[in-house]
Amino acid sequence: MRALGARVVQVPSDNGRITKQLIEEMMSRAAVLSAAPGAFFADQFNNVDAIAGYKPLAEEAWQQSHGCIDAFVHSVGTAHSIAGVGETLRAHNKELRVVAVEPAESPVLSGGAPGAHQIEGIGPGFVPPLWRDDIADEITKVTTAEAMEMSRRLAREEAVFVGTSSGANVVAALREAERLGGDRAVLTILCDSGMKYLSTDLYTKS
Repeated sequence: MRALGARVVQVPSDNGRITKQLIEEMMSRAAVLSAAPGAFFADQFNNVDAIAGYKPLAEEAWQQSHGCIDAFVHSVGTAHSIAGVGETLRAHNKELRVVAVEPAESPVLSGGAPGAHQIEGIGPGFVPPLWRDDIADEITKVTTAEAMEMSRRLAREEAVFVGTSSGANVVAALREAERLGGDRAVLTILCDSGMKYLSTDLYTKS
């Protein structure tokens, strides 16, 4: 980002862990910065338009699977992607199961208390404003350790280089595939490249 000319403002975390306090501080700082002339406030957690951006992804997955998707498993950050993809797939398959994934250390969607974790991009420590209970049929919890180990395994065994939330998605997707059994198809999303995580515990301690 600096190479592209951005001024990066860093908000200190609790030893690299995601907490409710960290996310709220980041949101507060972004709101203050966006008040400057010429600035734009994305306001991700409240941007309802972002949900529609994931519908083409769902259509592509449906077409590439030849209309064979029985479950969609995905982690929850802002809830944009799970809502957009889930709603679109359900329009094709009324029996589709949608499973939401959250950090076991911060199981807020499951009714638990917020806590610290290291699955970047998900589990903000509060229920996202755009979350609705009817988005998912089930909520499952994945630990940071499970997510990290799966991310490392994907790189080592499949040459798929991804971040921690992608690892969490695959952990939960494999659970759902085992639960469904037989010749059933489970869709999940590998959210980003592992390049952003080379300096984090995900790969420095692998």
